[in-house]
This record gives sequence, C-alpha cells and structure tokens, in this order.
Amino acid sequence: MEDFNRAYGQVFVPGRLTVGLMTPMAGQSGALADLALAQEHARLADALGFAALWTRDVPLMIPQGSANETAALDDPFLWLAALAAVTQRIVLATGAIVLPLRHPLHVAKAALTLDRISRGRLLLGLGSGDRPEEFSRFGADLEARDVVFREHWSALHTALAPAPVVDPEQYRVLPPPQARIPMLAVGSARQSLQWIAEHADAWASYHREEDRQKGRIALWHMAQDQRSPGMRKPFIQSVQLDLLDDPAAPAEAIELGLRTGRHALAAYLERMRELGVAHILFNLQRGVRPVEDVLREIGTDILPRI
Repeated sequence: MEDFNRAYGQVFVPGRLTVGLMTPMAGQSGALADLALAQEHARLADALGFAALWTRDVPLMIPQGSANETAALDDPFLWLAALAAVTQRIVLATGAIVLPLRHPLHVAKAALTLDRISRGRLLLGLGSGDRPEEFSRFGADLEARDVVFREHWSALHTALAPAPVVDPEQYRVLPPPQARIPMLAVGSARQSLQWIAEHADAWASYHREEDRQKGRIALWHMAQDQRSPGMRKPFIQSVQLDLLDDPAAPAEAIELGLRTGRHALAAYLERMRELGVAHILFNLQRGVRPVEDVLREIGTDILPRI
C-alpha cells in the first residue's frame, strides 16, 4: 500500500465501518455558521471517537435543492484549519473541492499546508461541480468540466507527490511531504468508474436505497477488478440523518437519508459494513434534536459497537 498520511489509516480500517460528520452541524439557510459552536462540536466529536469532520466547497450563494436553500459556507481549507486547531485526532476532509474552478497549484498549496498543521489529518475530496451559475461567474466552461477535472487532477497529484520533482521547471509549491495526502473522488466527477478506480484513492457517493447501493458498490468493485483483481479501494457514503429521541423508532426514508431511532440506525450501519461501505458521514442539519445530544448518543451507544 502507498505511504499515505495518518488520515487514511484512521478513516479506512479493514473490516470496519467508521463514522464521520459533515460540518457545520448546526445552522440555517443563508446564515454564517457559529465558529465557536462548531469548534465545540468538533472537540466533542473528537473526544467521542468519530473518525472525520467533513466540509463542503460552495463558491457562491446560489439557492439549491427541493427546499431552495442558500448555503453560506466559509472557505473549506480555512474552516478545517479552525477545526484542526481545537482537535487532536479526528480527520479533516473536504467533500468536495470544486476542482475545475480552482487552480490545482492553489489547491496543492492549501492542502499541503492544512495537512502539515494538522499533522497528517487531511483527506482531500475532489468533485467536478454542477452549478451553471458558478461556472459562468468564474468564466469556466461547464460542458468542459470533465476534461478540466482530469487535467487539474493530474497536476494536483504531481504537486502533492512526496517524491522530488524531476523536471527542473516544475517548481514545488512547498517541500515534499513525508506521506501522500489521499485524493478522493466525490460523486461521479463526470468520470467513468474505471477512471475513478484507477486514479482515486477512494470514492464517495450519496445515500441510496440499500439494494441500489449494493448494486453501485458491486459496480465499483467490478471497475477495480478490471485493473487489479481483488483490490478494494474504500467506498464512502453520505447520509442525511434525523436521529429521533425514541431509540426503538423504526427507520424511515427521507431525502438522501434516514429518520430513525438508535437501534435501527445501528442495524443499518452493520448492513452497510457488510455491503462494503468503509466510511459513512452523517449530515445532522435535518434533525431537530440538539447536536450535542445526537453526538453523545451515537458516540456512546453506537460507535463502540461497530
């Protein structure tokens, strides 16, 4: 296996399912997150044994989704640096940097810096973006984002390489890191599964009904087998979670996730582990309970058992 930073081994543990959290965990449409509160949540998640804190890259405040919500999210690298400052072990992950809208050398500089100041705790998730308004405002070609994604990926991979650069005209953005930062494909990124299986260190996708997700994971494994039979790069899944007060409440579907009690959630996580999911990240913003209560319940009653 490649010499990855410490984040890779902490989030991707063979035979186990680890659990992460999307940040900020509390907030409302169009409002900036309370950093002090987010740092409190990060410290608590770190202490309870959650594996990772994730954040999104949303360049512009554009209404989106069935609720027509507007996200006001801080720069992902600066945001995760603020969470790194108040935590010790928990991994910091981007889900995902909109790669076609950023210069790969700027991404490399930010990623290498964050990985260094967090002592190897970064997972770099990368996506292609899909909002026409953003591409128009940035002067980028929406229809060419698949090609640009691959070009930027290649340049970024070279810039993040631990080995010295051979070409004297390819100046480094920082000295070579001690270990490689994992590069994850988030969503399809407008690429084939075969391309993702070859180039990405893991693949992150969204919540689906269980039989559909089983089929998706089978396709992921098939794409890897076409290159390296038996090789299994990690599969990551996001889940919108509304954890109810009643631990015995049955699970019911909500958009891209579940409304459920603790017992059904634990059973669901076990089924996901058996399907081959390596890491699940929960988005708690759909829930009505205090975030601290949800974190403590999952951290105390579920994490030790999975």
